[in-house]
Order: sequence, then structure tokens, then C-alpha cells
Amino acid sequence: MKHVDEYRDARTATQLVEKIQRLATRRWTLMEVCGGQTHGILRHGVDQALADAVQLLHGPGCPVCVSPVWAIDQAITLAQRPGTILASFGDMLRVPGTDGSLQQAKSRGAEVRVVYSPLDAVTMARQSPQSQVVFLAVGFETTAPATALAVLQAERLALKNFKVLSVHVRVLPAMEAIASAPHNQVQAFLAAGHVCTVMGHQVYQPFVQRYNMPVVVTGFEPVDLLQGIFECIRMLECGDVDVVNAYPRSVRSAGNENAQRLLDQVFQISDQTWRGMGRIAHGGLVLRPQYAQFDALAQLDQPACTVDVDHGCRSGEVMTGRMRPPQCPHFGLTCTPQQPLGAPMVSSEGACAAYFTYHSPAAVDTTAGSPQPSES
Repeated sequence: MKHVDEYRDARTATQLVEKIQRLATRRWTLMEVCGGQTHGILRHGVDQALADAVQLLHGPGCPVCVSPVWAIDQAITLAQRPGTILASFGDMLRVPGTDGSLQQAKSRGAEVRVVYSPLDAVTMARQSPQSQVVFLAVGFETTAPATALAVLQAERLALKNFKVLSVHVRVLPAMEAIASAPHNQVQAFLAAGHVCTVMGHQVYQPFVQRYNMPVVVTGFEPVDLLQGIFECIRMLECGDVDVVNAYPRSVRSAGNENAQRLLDQVFQISDQTWRGMGRIAHGGLVLRPQYAQFDALAQLDQPACTVDVDHGCRSGEVMTGRMRPPQCPHFGLTCTPQQPLGAPMVSSEGACAAYFTYHSPAAVDTTAGSPQPSES
């Protein structure tokens, strides 16, 4: 299959592993900021193949994982209202809130439905005029344009029973929070290819200059990941600082400008609470005032609580590179896919789920991720 097979070619991947091993004069620390990349790295054993040359940390690249507890609580509150249908993506149903998940609320009688697109929720509202349909919208800049399109579609259809509970987030402010943290050990980032498909890669130039840190736009197949890692190591070894696009078959410098216009038309940038990371300045997207009739939070009697409390889960340490999942005392014991303490264990893009699926605890270097002085 074109655009897949060549990026899974074992011979090419082996050659890249050997090139990286020859190039690296020391062990560098990189972070990918995409849950799909995390799963690709562990599924294909990229981290283990390069263990002597690279330490790979797993950033806040899973949108389900960073969705705050308060949003789940508010979604459950809305779903339990008579005549309300709460719609969202399947991964969101098992994410724990303060007193359970949407799936548990559904088992108690709440009307919770899985959709595959925000437009499915619009169709649901059109077909169920007696009900209020609330779409729990999560995701980075990749999925937010589809939510914007759904809002515009609902406006065009004059739907009064379609609402959005927006938990959309922005990647770059989270990277800035990690890079500026006092004990940051990340020396270069693998940027998420799908986010860059929408936003482009020129937006990272101020970041690399400010933090003196290379960024490589990277895809998801093993050859993509290895090419991205190679470019990071090449710049780190030479002392170069730049943005490199290692995913040119999908990403352009300016990104998808039509999608960006949709985002700008419907959303405005706001501060946002990220699960495990706290409030991040400019880290979220909320509906503009002219679309307030579609804002689900306006339906609530009490103002939404945006304080994030996640009992027991240490996802913040995982997503900022201070801990890898098997180093968590709960991993595989009191936190499993069947009994999760937090979202990273149940999301299909979660780092904890990736380790639980692809790695045995004995295969993991438990010293990795421990704070150490930066050598850059």
C-alpha cells in the first residue's frame, strides 16, 4: 500500500537505527508530543532499538488523557438531565471523573452515545428535535476544525438543540510549559505530524529560538519516527537549532489555511486546565461569543468548576517526562485498563496503555526519566 509499506520497510528502518547509533556520541533525551507516535514507538520497539543512543519521553500528546476531570464531571451532569443526549468519541466514555465515568453514568440510565464525527452529533440533533444533544468536543488543532464545521452546520440548520462542551486544546503552549519547567530534561521535540498538517511548521520557529531546542515534524510509521529521531540527533550533535519537516508528504510550511480559518471563525484562544498539568496559559479553545447559543456550559445552573482533581493518577509526571508509566507505583497493580486511575491507561493513545500493551515491566529501563542535569 503506497505511503504505508515504504514507511514500514524493515531494511530501511534497520539502516536508520544504525545511522543514529553511529551518529550519537552520547545519550540524548527527546520527547514526542503525540499519542499515536508513542504507540508507534513502543509497538515497533523503536525505544528499545535505540536505548543506548536516545531516551524517549512521552509528552501530553493524547487529547483524551489531558481532558480535565471537571469536563467529565460536567458531561455527566449534562447527560443525567432528562431529555439530554451526551455524544462523544468512544475513548471518552471510560475516562474517570470525580465520581465515575460516562460509561458508568450510562449504566445508570444516562443517555450517552458514541459518535465518530462531530457532524454525527449534528445529525443526531436534527433527527431528535425533542432532545438536547451535547457534543463533548476533545482534541488538538487536528480535530477542532471538524467541531467548528459542526457548529456552523448547526447554525445553518437553525438547530436550537445542539450544544458543544469544548475541551479542545493547543499543543504549542503545552510544549512551552514543559520546556520552561525548572527540571526540564527534554533536549528536542518530535512534533505531531497531524497537528502540523493543520497548523503548519513555521509556527514552531519562535519556539526553537526562544528555548534553543530543535523541533522535528514527524509522522507515525517506524521509518517516519526513525527519520524524525535522526534529524533531532543530527542537530543536537552539530549544535544546530531549527525546525525540520520530516513529514513532507503531509505537512506544509503554512499548514491547511482553510482549516485554520474555520478555527479562527468559531473558536478563540483561552487558558485551559489540562489533566495532570494544571492551568496552561493560551492552552485551550472556547467558542467565540457570537456562537454562545451552542455553548453547553451556558446550560449549567452553576458556573463550571475548572479545578482539576485526579485522585491517585500521576499522569502529570508521565506527560511532562518526569516519570515513565512503569515507574508509577500504580502501574499494572492498582491501575489497569479494567480499573484505571486515570485517562492514560484507557485511551487508545495513552502512554500507560501503550506500555501495558507492548512492554513488560522487566523490559523497561527504570532509571530513564529520572531528573538529571542537562548537558546541552
